[in-house]
Order: sequence, then structure tokens, then C-alpha cells
Amino acid sequence: MNVRRSAAALAATAVVLGAAVPAVAATPSPTPSVAIPDGLYGTTDPTYDGVWRQSLALLAQRTVGVTPAEKAVAWLAGQQCANGAFAAFRADTAKPCDAKLMVDTNSTAAAVQALAALGDHQAERDKAVTWLKSIQNADGGWGYSPGGASDANSTSVVAGALAAAGRQPAEVKKAGKSSYDALLKLSIPCDVAGGGAFAYQPDKKGGLAANADATAAGVVGALGKGFATTAGKVPEEVLSCAGSSAPLTPDELARNGSAHLVEAIGDDGFLKSALPGAEDQPDYGNTADSVVALAAQGWTAQAKKPLAWLEQNSAAWAKQSGPAAYAQLVFAAHAMGADPRHFGGTDLVAQLNATGPAPQATKKTTEKAAESKGRDDSSYSVWWIVGVFLVAGIGIGFLISGRGRKQQP
Repeated sequence: MNVRRSAAALAATAVVLGAAVPAVAATPSPTPSVAIPDGLYGTTDPTYDGVWRQSLALLAQRTVGVTPAEKAVAWLAGQQCANGAFAAFRADTAKPCDAKLMVDTNSTAAAVQALAALGDHQAERDKAVTWLKSIQNADGGWGYSPGGASDANSTSVVAGALAAAGRQPAEVKKAGKSSYDALLKLSIPCDVAGGGAFAYQPDKKGGLAANADATAAGVVGALGKGFATTAGKVPEEVLSCAGSSAPLTPDELARNGSAHLVEAIGDDGFLKSALPGAEDQPDYGNTADSVVALAAQGWTAQAKKPLAWLEQNSAAWAKQSGPAAYAQLVFAAHAMGADPRHFGGTDLVAQLNATGPAPQATKKTTEKAAESKGRDDSSYSVWWIVGVFLVAGIGIGFLISGRGRKQQP
């Protein structure tokens, strides 16, 4: 399977498999060609998305207050190379990373967001951020691979990682350019087809084509936020594309992208994607990402319809797709202030937890419940015995009292 794939091919494959995947990595095979490591979430081949899905799973758990299993966290941290970068998957972590290993920005940035949320991993997190900064492109953005042309998805996930690590994305610059400048170049003007959207990358002629996945990512990246975010302040301006002769501000970039997403979602309540030669079909992952983007922008009213659609229709998709898909839904629910444990009749947290090693909090809760049950059973036994003696004592008292009365003249 070719790792370097076009955005269009990736998007098409993602619809079939349904799982969240990095910007230009190949999607995972449903039949593992390697053994699933102990501590890793999911059962599909991790060759192309192991670190990505693990990072999203752990971040989603922490977002809802679950403490992941220690071995799950250790697996993620153990995937890091000495220079701070992460590859999609390292089967043999005892072997040092070499030039043949394809490290990438998406896996590294996702790992940073997860490690930052987990705490106690500042050294690993800081090394990863240092590596990301060292490969920033001159236009201020990032490509999937070091030295690759900047794309909206990779630039945005790195911006989220910088924010999670306590950096201001707009202040992390190369040649005077930041992630904002890279996203600005990928934003489509309001007065042309696809206006307001973000393109994944310019085409060979420099043209920009609207891409829903890139747009959802671009909105969050422009706002300097990551995968797990809460709703922003409801804006006062008109909910439309903000045309301007001057360079757009980050807020205007996010506003324009949000306006495009609302239009693309339309009355159906979900985004669509089509395979070559096939009819349009629901795009569950990008719909979930769009809910996060709209909520982050403060357009919670506009995000209610796609969220409701996901609540009613995403269960089978998430079950088939695995931990990254459950994480995307958790992020969408969390951004909107909804309860991911009661998501259209599905407990997303329980379903996510079941795709990997039992979280510490779950194990402790189970043990505590068992101990409590033991104490309850013990207490029941003690009080049952005491009750028997009390009843017996009362009976004896009645007998003694009766005898006393009978002895009176």
C-alpha cells in the first residue's frame, strides 16, 4: 500500500473505512498484517495509523475524565524517536529510528495533543514540539512529511499541538510566517466557487478547490485550537463569508470556513462524499469534525443539526471504524456540551474504552464497586445475625414476661 496518496484518494478510502486518518497517510487495512501490540487501541492493522488512533483515543478519554491504562500511554510514548518525531507506527521500538523510517507531522502533532492532556510527559511533548518547529516550511505551514508542501490539514493539526503545548501558533514562525499565513493562502475568496472554504493544497496550476475535510481542520487551526475543544463565544456578526480587500484575520478565516460548512451540510444535516463513479454518501468523520469546527467558532446553533444527525446515524459507522471514530464523536459531543455517554442511545465512552485495555479509572471503579459489594454483603450478614438475635431476644422477653404474669396471684 502506497503511503504517499493524493488527498482525493485518501478521502475516498476514508469514506469506505469510516475511520479518522492523518492528512495523507494510507488508511489502515481491516486485516492486520502485523500483530496488534499489547496496549494499542483497535484491532486493524496499525501500520499506517497506530499512533494517530492511539492519540485520539487517549485524548478523548482524558477529555471525558477517564484515566487511560498505563500500558496504553506507555505504548504511545514508546513510539517516539530520539529526535522527538513520531512515525505512524514502529513495530520494533528497540530499534532506533533511521532515515528509512517515515516520520510525519500528523502522527507527531496528534501525539503531542494526547501527551499534553495526559500530563507527566512534558519531556516527550517538548521534544516533539521542537521537532515540529524545526521542519516548519517557509510559508509558515507544514506538510505531511518533513519538507513536503504545506497543506491545510497538517498545518492545522500542528497548530492544535502547539496550542496544547502552551505555545501561541501565531507566534511560531519561519521566515516571518506562521500557520495563519499558510492557512490564509489556502482559503478560497468569498466571490468564487467554494468561497470561504479551505483547499487541501493548491492544484498544479495554483488553483484552490474546496475540501470539506480541509475546511473543518482549517477552521479549528485558524482559531488556534485542537481536536478537543469547547464551544466558542457566539459571534455577533452576520453568519456569512467575510469578503475583504485586506488580508483576513484568523477569526475571519474561521468564520468563512464555518459559513462554507453550514452551506455544505445544508438541510440534510450531514456532509457527503462520493467515491469515483458512485453516488454521494454520508461522510460521518467529516461531519463530526465539522461539528467541532462550528462549535469552536461559536456557531453552536448551526452545529445542532449535524450533531443530531450523528446521534441518530453514526453507531454502526463508529463500531466498524474503531477507536478514532469513537474519539471524533466524543470530541463533537464535548464541543457542543452534550453527554458522550448518552449519545443517541450509545455510550461512546464505554464503546471507546472497549477497543483497548481497560482504563485505570474503570478498573478502579470496578474494584471499588466489588469492595463495596463485599462490604455490603458482609454488613448484610452481620445485621442478619444481629436481627436474628434481636428477634430471639424479643421472643425470650415475651416468654419471661408471660411467665411473670402467670405467677401473679
